[in-house]
Amino acid sequence: MLLARNKEQLHQIANELQRRFGVEVLVRACDLSKPLQVTGLIQEVEESGLAIDLLVNNAGLGTAGAFLAQEWADEKQELEVNILALTQLCHGIGGLMARQSGGQILNVASAAAFQPGPWMSSYYASKAYVLNFSEGLREELKPLGIGVSVLCPGPTRTHFFAQAGIDASKLDNSPLMMSADQVALIAVRGLAKNRAIIIPGLFNKLLTLTPRLAPRWVVRRLAGRINRMFVH
Repeated sequence: MLLARNKEQLHQIANELQRRFGVEVLVRACDLSKPLQVTGLIQEVEESGLAIDLLVNNAGLGTAGAFLAQEWADEKQELEVNILALTQLCHGIGGLMARQSGGQILNVASAAAFQPGPWMSSYYASKAYVLNFSEGLREELKPLGIGVSVLCPGPTRTHFFAQAGIDASKLDNSPLMMSADQVALIAVRGLAKNRAIIIPGLFNKLLTLTPRLAPRWVVRRLAGRINRMFVH
C-alpha cells in the first residue's frame, strides 16, 4: 500500500510498480499532518484484514531559516508529520504486527538526527526524536518478533530541499549527495540484515561521528554556519 497526499502521483508510481514487478499495489491518499486522517487509515487497515509485513515511515517535512521567522502553521505541520504521525503509525501498525507475530518497521530519520541544527532547529530535533524513538522501540518489540530499523541518510536528491527553502545547488558535486535509488538500495540491504541504524555512504557515517567527538558548542556552531549557507 502506498500512502501520501498526492493521489495522482501515487497512481503513477503504483502503475510503474505493477508494470515492472507484476505486484498488486493499493493506493490511499492521506494527509499525515491531520491526526484524524491517520486514525482513519489505521482503522481501515485493521478492518481490511491485511497482513502488514513492513511499515516504512518515509514521509517528512522540513523548514529552514530563523525559527522565529517561520509561520507557526508550517512548524506545527512539520512536527505533526515528522513526529506524531510516525509515532501513531508505529503504534497502530505495530499492534497489528504483534497480533500476527512478526513484521518490520523502517523509520526514516536523517544524519541530522545526531546533532542540533541552528536555522533548521525543528527539523533536526524532529529527526533526533525519530532516531531515539526507533532505537527504544527496537528493544521493546524484539521479543514480539518485530524488527525496528532507522534510516539516517545525508543529503539526497529529492524535492525536500525545494520544499524546505534550501539551495542545494552547492551540493550537486559533493560526495555527500546521493540519489534516492542509492539510499533505497542501502536501506533494503540494511533491512535484510535487520540493522538497527542504517547510514548510507561513508562520508555520512563519518559526519555522524563528529558530534560524538567534538564539544557540543563546537558542533552546534558549525552546524549553524553550514545551514545558513544553504537557506534561501
